Amino acid sequence: MPTAYVLLNSDLGSDESIINEVKQILTDEDVTYEVQGVYGVYDIVLKLSSDDAEKLRSIITNKIRKITKVQSTLTMMVIEEQENL
Repeated sequence: MPTAYVLLNSDLGSDESIINEVKQILTDEDVTYEVQGVYGVYDIVLKLSSDDAEKLRSIITNKIRKITKVQSTLTMMVIEEQENL
């Protein structure tokens, strides 16, 4: 199953509002997700899974990256052939 991890940097103090907005966006999509605020270089970690890799790319590019107060993202697509090693 196509899976992506998205690391987000946000404006100071906006983590909770971004997490809530991510949840609202993904509620209407046919994807499985986990979203957590974290300490470190990035502020939020998002894990997305779907049967359609193109759908994941579209959601990340057209919705997640365009959330106000998201400064930058780093997306890592899982190598499906290595999932069960």
